[in-house]
Amino acid sequence: MFNQNSRSAIVVEGGAMRGIFAAGVLDAFLEADYRPFDFAIGVSAGSTNLIGYLAGDHGRSRQVLLDHARRAEFIDWRRYLRGGHFCDISWLWHASYQDIPLSVDNYVNNGVPLYAVTTSINTGEACYLEVTPENMHQVFPASCAIPVAYREFPEVNGEPMTDGGLADSIPIVRAYQQGARHITVILSRPLGYRKLKGPTPKFIKQFFHDHARLFEAVLERGEKYNRALEFIEMPPEGCEVSVIAPPDSFPVKRFTQEAELLEVGYGCGRAQGRHFLREASGSV
Repeated sequence: MFNQNSRSAIVVEGGAMRGIFAAGVLDAFLEADYRPFDFAIGVSAGSTNLIGYLAGDHGRSRQVLLDHARRAEFIDWRRYLRGGHFCDISWLWHASYQDIPLSVDNYVNNGVPLYAVTTSINTGEACYLEVTPENMHQVFPASCAIPVAYREFPEVNGEPMTDGGLADSIPIVRAYQQGARHITVILSRPLGYRKLKGPTPKFIKQFFHDHARLFEAVLERGEKYNRALEFIEMPPEGCEVSVIAPPDSFPVKRFTQEAELLEVGYGCGRAQGRHFLREASGSV
């Protein structure tokens, strides 16, 4: 039987610039003062979206994606061809933190922990790191460090890490294991999307040449991703899963830079968030 007193969690997928959808959803939640969650788990851009939500900073994630994430300091093909980063995620986090205030005290005082997912370079396994004021400047760049696009492996507690999406793109099973029985999931791709198995590009193999276990995680990523979607569609008895996902027509891709498309993506997320809240409250 479903336990009304069980823990509630929110899980947010990453997806780089596709994170503008979750930014809109979470702003809709803040506008309605909708904060029923006992804990949160985010991956890559999902984790940085969630810290803005848990800090109560309406519009912050939208501003980061529409401003800093569109600057040449963040995305630059020419820099990449010269041997630098295509996406300098460390610059993005630190520059946006400096320029756009984050209410860290609010996050701490709310008492709702955020766990950011990273992937260990040494083991290829997912690491679920509770975000604190002391570690956030290491954890967020590590969670968002897209392999190949970001050429370094940021360290957290002395261990090299990379994008959490490699090991656990949609950490709903982790939320369940932590006791959540009401789970809200914000996806960055439309419902019905599945990762297809295909040949691994040669340059990917070369990048992971010295990291065998991490390469195994790359090979298993699609299967894990699809298993998470199966969990969402058929959760265990006593577990209630709510999903908010962009429509098939969602125009934002991983590296979209056009402000007009990003605004559409944000508006879509905000509308979907409002629709979810109407459904949750039973109003028309």
